[in-house]
Amino acid sequence: MADIPEWLSALYPFVPKAFETPHGARMSYLDEGQGDHAVLMVHGNPTWSFYYRELIKELSPNCRCIVPDHIGMGLSEKPESYPYQLATRIADLTALIDSLDLPSLDLVVHDWGGAIGFGVAAARPEKIRRIVVLNTAAFPSHHLPGRIAVCKFPLIGPVLVRGLNGFAWPATWMAMSRRALSSDESRGYLFPYRSWSSRVAISGFVQDIPMTDQHPSWEALAKVEQGLSQFHNRPMLIVWGGRDFCFNDHFFEQWVERFPQAEQVYLEDAGHYVLEDAHNDALPRIREHLLR
Repeated sequence: MADIPEWLSALYPFVPKAFETPHGARMSYLDEGQGDHAVLMVHGNPTWSFYYRELIKELSPNCRCIVPDHIGMGLSEKPESYPYQLATRIADLTALIDSLDLPSLDLVVHDWGGAIGFGVAAARPEKIRRIVVLNTAAFPSHHLPGRIAVCKFPLIGPVLVRGLNGFAWPATWMAMSRRALSSDESRGYLFPYRSWSSRVAISGFVQDIPMTDQHPSWEALAKVEQGLSQFHNRPMLIVWGGRDFCFNDHFFEQWVERFPQAEQVYLEDAGHYVLEDAHNDALPRIREHLLR
C-alpha cells in the first residue's frame, strides 16, 4: 500500500484497506463509518477516492462509506497488463461488495463510475436503496469532446496521456468552473499518477470509451443501459454541473428523460468535478437525500 504523505493525509485522513480482485490485483478501498447500511461511491477517470473525501466526512458519522480505487487508479495496484475494460471493472467491484457482505447499499456515481456503478447495481439490484448521479453516463453515446478524442488516437494518445500527463493534469483546471483547486488539492488528484507506469489505467479508461458497436466494451455498456430500468422505483437525486465540457447537458437530458421522477439539482456554473467545484450546494443535498 502506498504511503500517504503528511500534506495529503491532512486532506485525506483515511486508512485504506486492500482487496484482491478476481484477476489477482490489489484494490485499495476505504471503509469508513459503521452500520449495516452502506454508501458505495464510485469514481471515474482520472480521479480516485480522493474525489469523495468531503462526502465521506459528511456521511461517515451516520453510515458506512465504501469507496474503492479502481485497479490502476488511486492507491490501487497498477499492473501494466490487466484487462482494463468495463466488464472487468464491474466484476472487480461486484466481488468487493460481495466480500463485504453488505445487506443494502446507496449508490453515488461520477464520470465512468456511472457505467461501473450501475453495472454493479444491475448485478445486485436487491441491495440498492437510493441513488445519486453526478455528471456521468451509464448508456452508449456518440458524443465525445475533441480534446478526449485526441487522447484515443493510436500512438499519440498514450504519449499525451501517459508521457505528458495530458489527461489527469489538465483535468485539475478544466473540470473546475466556480473556483480553482488549491495547490494541495491539485497535488492530491495527481499524487497517484506521477510516472508513465502509474498512468496506465488513465490511458486504459480513455481507450475503453466505446464509440461504435465494434468496440469490445460496447456490449457491456449496452447491458448496463438495459439494467437501468430496474431502478425506476428507487429514490434518485441528480446533481449536475452545467459547465461540464465532457458530460454536458446532452447527458443530463438523457438522465431526466430516463428518470423523470428523480430530484434534480442543476448547478449552471459548476464544472465536471461538481462535488469539488460546488460542494457547498452539493453536499447538503446529497446528505439530505441519503440520510432521509
